[in-house]
Amino acid sequence: MTAAEMLERLVGFATVSRDSNLDLIAFVEGYLDEYEVEHWRVESDDGSKANLLARIGPAVAGGVVLSGHTDVVPVDGQPWSTDPFTLVDKGDGRLYGRGTCDMKGFIACALAEVPEWVKQQLRAPIYLAFSYDEEIGCLGAPRMIERLMAEHPRPSAIIVGEPTSMAPVVAQKGITNLRTTVTGRAAHSSQVNQGVSAIHVAARLVTKIEDVMAELRAEGRVDEAFNVAHSSLHVGRIQGGTAINIMARECTFDWEIRHLPQDSFDALLARVTACAEALEADFKARAPDAGIHTELLTSTVPALADRDNTAALSLCRTLLGERPSEAVAYATEAGQFQAAGLSTVICGPGSIAQAHQPDEYIEIEQLEAGERFMQALGRRLASG
Repeated sequence: MTAAEMLERLVGFATVSRDSNLDLIAFVEGYLDEYEVEHWRVESDDGSKANLLARIGPAVAGGVVLSGHTDVVPVDGQPWSTDPFTLVDKGDGRLYGRGTCDMKGFIACALAEVPEWVKQQLRAPIYLAFSYDEEIGCLGAPRMIERLMAEHPRPSAIIVGEPTSMAPVVAQKGITNLRTTVTGRAAHSSQVNQGVSAIHVAARLVTKIEDVMAELRAEGRVDEAFNVAHSSLHVGRIQGGTAINIMARECTFDWEIRHLPQDSFDALLARVTACAEALEADFKARAPDAGIHTELLTSTVPALADRDNTAALSLCRTLLGERPSEAVAYATEAGQFQAAGLSTVICGPGSIAQAHQPDEYIEIEQLEAGERFMQALGRRLASG
């Protein structure tokens, strides 16, 4: 089966994060069974989703892990010109479908090469590490990494196959999603001195959040390796109020912090918290029961720092040729592997510019480059 044929099968599974991925996992398990490849499920707490860990080759140290997530983002409300869960070749050098580049293309390239790898009598193993719920906070990978480290010989390199146009990426930002709820005091809108508008307070705090980014730039807390050179704070959703003539009692907004590897999430949150406390002190004199509360919607996904990655980066350059390394602003599971002490880089076919878009696609040339990468990896591990 070619990578394109495998991709067609994978895209056909609508593994949106809100739904189960078990049908896809069962398909991959059946495929691996055909070639007598050992594999292990690592399930979610409720059993509705699963990671899949597999090993081709001997149970010895020094292997390479190929990591990819099986979930995709929703297509709701997007103007797709084709069925997003049917792979479509329009004859323009691209393959269209949800997840083609992010990141079932990488998974397809790896699975398509399994029949060759099992023939090669690898001296060091190739691990397949396919996760769930990456798109909603990298929720599945930690327990899979824990299982890898506890039950298998230590691998030497991790390749996280997010779409990088096959360029090795050595750094990414971390991310944390948050929700802030402002509680005010409702009053008639003609009597603004009797209440506290949660919407007005929230608006002031949202502006303060943006101000923190300006402060970071002014302080020189930048890394030009990233196309957004500073840690970013962004409010993506806000909701509050019940009527135009009522001072809003409650307003909630969801926001994120994407921090540079050298920045601390806790330190950035502390800046926002200080602003919130100052605002809170101002209106609590009028409304003692009012307040501002911020909670984490997801655990912090750690950044990937450009360090301790010699083994993985050297491997990529051996297989791809000398290419400059890059840094990306989006988050991946790479930082979780690095936090476990593993040499990790991000490298995969396709461009992040096409991810999450209607009519998502991967260029056929990129898929073929991914295939060549997998073929070269097999030759490398077979030759020692």
